[in-house]
Amino acid sequence: MTVPNVAEAVEAVASHLHPTPSWEVADHPLPTGREEVWRFTPLRRVKTLLEDSGATGESLDWATELPSGVTLEPIDAQRARELAAEAPIDRISALAVQNCNRAYHLNVPADTELSEPIILTATGTGQTVAQQFVVTIGAHAKATIVVRYVGTATLNEKTDLIVGDGATVSFVTITDWDAGAIHGGHHALMVGRDAQVRVVAASLGGDVTRMAETARYAGPGGSLEQFGVYFVDAGQHVEHRLFVDHNAPRTNSHVDYRGALQGEGAHSVWVGDVLIRKVAEGINTYETNKNLVLTDGCRADSVPNLEIETGEIEGAGHSSTTGRFDDEQLFYLRSRGIPEDEARRLVVHGFFADIIRRIGVPEVEERLMVAVEQELAVMVGGANGAGE
Repeated sequence: MTVPNVAEAVEAVASHLHPTPSWEVADHPLPTGREEVWRFTPLRRVKTLLEDSGATGESLDWATELPSGVTLEPIDAQRARELAAEAPIDRISALAVQNCNRAYHLNVPADTELSEPIILTATGTGQTVAQQFVVTIGAHAKATIVVRYVGTATLNEKTDLIVGDGATVSFVTITDWDAGAIHGGHHALMVGRDAQVRVVAASLGGDVTRMAETARYAGPGGSLEQFGVYFVDAGQHVEHRLFVDHNAPRTNSHVDYRGALQGEGAHSVWVGDVLIRKVAEGINTYETNKNLVLTDGCRADSVPNLEIETGEIEGAGHSSTTGRFDDEQLFYLRSRGIPEDEARRLVVHGFFADIIRRIGVPEVEERLMVAVEQELAVMVGGANGAGE
């Protein structure tokens, strides 16, 4: 499969909100914390991700079964750069590219229609890892890909998803790390002409997660859905930064991220940027972030941004909410004889279920709901059997 190199084809955006992509680590200096794109990140806790310690020789243990015709193979750095949707946008992902031993390329050929999801499980055993992963989906193909991270590791990563014209793709990433894991990276998406792309990010474990996700369009008519769920416990930091670049006309995007926080020092960050360029006439976009604070001592930062350079659009908007339980919902449930702890559990369950049910992969949906129930058992509804 030959894929055009679109990494350099889109004009860079000169903005403090949008770092200039570059393959060179030198173009991404060590942050001080005063930069807009780093001001929420606990730099001391991600120090290892920002230091250039050279190639480690380590890798995660990958397990998968591939359908006929789908390939997963190592490629060299030059080939990975040629295929990439975009150059790295931060120091973490630039170091991932520089220091990884070998990149991997997952390819779904054109016109392939997969009836079952491709599930890849990456297991860490405490190592420090630099990883580069490129996924290409051929024109008019249909596929669901699930990548799940388990165990523990310190991981710099760069992932590129390039979707061909007219393809239909769901790409799910689940970071289900054990305690002690630190994970930072950049996911770059290129949406083909008239392609339908759904991306789901679930952050449930580890100590620190900082993920940047950028998306652009290779032609008119592309549609992108970005869904996310995160559950942040005491002392955890989970950060998701999204940038959707409407650089083609008649494109669509819909972003919906939801998170719950509990425990002293739990900190979530969601930053959603949408840029509508002058050429992007007839587009439609909406982004929303909702945070549910379950206990005292938590902090949720939510920053939606919308930049519009043309008035010829169908619609554009954003919203952000952070709060505690809905008193009306709790009153309704309790008035029907449901104990308070169980009522709180049901509210949180519904809060996440609305997003998880859109994934479209029953096995993944069930796994995520079990993970949510396990989190709830720590604080909400534990006395009523939520964890049983």
